[in-house]
Amino acid sequence: MENIKKGDKTQLNQIARHPLQTWQWGEFRREWGNEVYYTSYGQIIFSKIPKTKLTIGTFIKGLKPTENQLNELKNAAKKYHAIFIKLEPAVAKKGLGEKEFAKCIKLLKENGAVTGKTLFTPTTFWIDLAKSEEDLMKSFSSKTRYNIRLAQKHGVSVKENNSPKAFEKYLALTRETVDRQGFYAHTEKYHRLMWKHLYTNMVAQNEEPIAHLLTATYKKEIITTWIVFIWKDFIYYPYGASSEKHKNVMANNLIMWEAIKLGNKYGCKTFDLWGREPGKGFTKFKEGYNPEVVEFLGSWDLVTSPLYYPYRLSEYLRWLILRLRTRLLPDKPRF
Repeated sequence: MENIKKGDKTQLNQIARHPLQTWQWGEFRREWGNEVYYTSYGQIIFSKIPKTKLTIGTFIKGLKPTENQLNELKNAAKKYHAIFIKLEPAVAKKGLGEKEFAKCIKLLKENGAVTGKTLFTPTTFWIDLAKSEEDLMKSFSSKTRYNIRLAQKHGVSVKENNSPKAFEKYLALTRETVDRQGFYAHTEKYHRLMWKHLYTNMVAQNEEPIAHLLTATYKKEIITTWIVFIWKDFIYYPYGASSEKHKNVMANNLIMWEAIKLGNKYGCKTFDLWGREPGKGFTKFKEGYNPEVVEFLGSWDLVTSPLYYPYRLSEYLRWLILRLRTRLLPDKPRF
């Protein structure tokens, strides 16, 4: 029997440390086509493997692993015929300490978990919003401060704009960004459903939304859009898109600064920049804001079926084919 009653969003949201563990996120994934299962420690999202009764579970940004938690996950895996359940706990090393961090990893291994392919990067950036805006600005790199001032000088205007028109512009800029940079992204339908559950439905129910849309406008044209999530005392930056036009006005630098100020407005203590990939351009952009590098427990696959390793091999081959298709068919739509 599920440990949190189906649809009991109050109970689930009380223990949710991250937006991806909220009831609203689960309802979004349910409408997307996933099965959602509730445990005493949060929700598991199950995805069906086509043409089989098998599934894959994801328990993303959950609580610190315990023996009881892992046993509940294993029981859920049996119910849903899961090959494995992927865990990426919302547990930072800095909060546990070296000794407790090592204990968690030992516990995972003793319960049959192996390191898996990451959904979230094992490290991310945090900005401490407890500092004053003046101290934060002083901590940024000189180039970042210059670019913020440059955007302001050019008359770039940033505001929270959750209107349907602004959201349609967000979708258009996302499509443009994906086509320009050549990466795969969630579909337009996915973004629409996410916004429906994390903004539209919540506002209709007189709840403070999780999702907020920021727009940067230059000469009456929106050229950059960001969606940020606000949950409890954290603000997160999961999605962003921008136009190739007017890159010289540095709208991205200003929208980051305004997102920091938005977090302050909503009483957030920390800005989580949603991942870190050393050497990547956008990681270098984030580094200009002098964030702290935070390490998490990482990505673990709780193996629950002998089919796990054949599946991992098939996934590896599938990604090889996708990368090859990307090179051979550069104009293939990715959004």
